[in-house]
Amino acid sequence: MMFKSFSLKKFKKPKLFALVTVFFAFLVSIPLLPLPVLSANSRANIQFVSPNWVAENAKDPNLRILDVRNFPLDYIEGHLPNAVNIADTAFRGPKEGLPVQYWNNQKLGEIFANSGVTNNSRVLVYSDGRDVLGATMVAYLLERSGLKDIAVLDGGYAGYKTDQVVTKEFPKYSVSKFTVRDDPSVRVSLNDVRKFIGKPGVTFIDPRPEKLFRGEENIWIRNGHIPGARNIPWVTFTDAKNPHKLKSLDEIKKILADKKITPENDIIVSCSTGREATLQYVVLKHLLNYPKVRIYEGSWTEYSTHKDLPVATGEEKLT
Repeated sequence: MMFKSFSLKKFKKPKLFALVTVFFAFLVSIPLLPLPVLSANSRANIQFVSPNWVAENAKDPNLRILDVRNFPLDYIEGHLPNAVNIADTAFRGPKEGLPVQYWNNQKLGEIFANSGVTNNSRVLVYSDGRDVLGATMVAYLLERSGLKDIAVLDGGYAGYKTDQVVTKEFPKYSVSKFTVRDDPSVRVSLNDVRKFIGKPGVTFIDPRPEKLFRGEENIWIRNGHIPGARNIPWVTFTDAKNPHKLKSLDEIKKILADKKITPENDIIVSCSTGREATLQYVVLKHLLNYPKVRIYEGSWTEYSTHKDLPVATGEEKLT
């Protein structure tokens, strides 16, 4: 078989220049192809796990356990093996005059890095005391920061120590870098909320206690709730004897159905300070697979300061 010899002389200079330019542009673009982007956008998973799950995964060197109890002596007295204590209060502070707002991404990254978390870690979070909200809040922030494999200990520390061994030993680990890969799809801003009030298909869930929802307690500058919001106090999702243990998903589904909440809704969870909302966010999005659930992080602390925004009081109005 004969091949004719190839000669660049057949190409005129402008055509040759264009050909060479396209070729080098292709070479430069290869590292920029969106394969890593596809990986980065893969869905995060937050699950509630049992003490047995902890035992089964305890030897995984990639598993980091965060004890987010706020009193250090509780941790020192006893904790899960290899758990690192970082109080849930450490993740928030003042921002432009508003209290208890989530820190900026740089500071969140430093907190996670100092706790031994890397971008490839699997992370288990647990707490103790009167509510599970510290654990779900940190789980939410891990997802918000780009982590993919996150778990919350169902039953918390109290449930764990009834059947499993706890320790007083402190873990040993090397601090490495954690780069926050911010996921804005998990939250809405105040400007978003302005547009969504009264919009068909958008449902606000308010997990605060009934009296706060109805505006009967004088705490904020203005008291009440976002017009049209459904009041589902966060405690209704947890066991009466152990507020760190979830009710069955069937029980939770009934609670949602009674409030006319369906997977078709575009759901925004707004509470007092952006902490209570994280429990229902995790349950609806990750355990019940509702496709569109987001948190209004500023919540009533921010909303109530804007006097141009409407405030409703009294019982909710189901339509």
